[in-house]
Amino acid sequence: MIRIVTRKRLALLEADTHAAFERARQANEAANTAATRHARELSAALERAERAEGATEEASVLLNGAERELAAQQNLLLLMSLELRRVRMELERGPVEGDALTVLLHYGEPYSVYRCREDAYADTATHGARPDAVWQPCGERPASAFKWRCEAFVYDATSNGFRRAFPPAAVPVRGAA
Repeated sequence: MIRIVTRKRLALLEADTHAAFERARQANEAANTAATRHARELSAALERAERAEGATEEASVLLNGAERELAAQQNLLLLMSLELRRVRMELERGPVEGDALTVLLHYGEPYSVYRCREDAYADTATHGARPDAVWQPCGERPASAFKWRCEAFVYDATSNGFRRAFPPAAVPVRGAA
């Protein structure tokens, strides 16, 4: 088959070719633009995912710390509850002969009362006394001569009250019979 191509037909084919190339170029530009946009969106999504992952890890660390702190506080609360129950039972029972208290004196004035001497010593450390201070008996000097002084008191059932564990030595008065 022989086909005769005219100039008009050749011009139409050339115009169709140029139009096809132009459409291909525009489609290529649109595809490149879309690919660039998708790449930016993907990059932004990955960045958000990384930030979310970092925030999740940080939140996990904070949550673990909060859980540990909560467990410690629950243990402390349990210990306090047990101590409170023990103190309530002692309070209901009332004092018994030989129960002791320690009174912390500040320049001779009662400052606070403690169940044991060690608690009083620890409290003086919070008020500026050295925690490793060696506590010595005060002898007969007045309590006001000391910044901090601990006095032990023991329950005496006959008097229904507490008396000093170490009363001062009796000193004879001159001229007394």
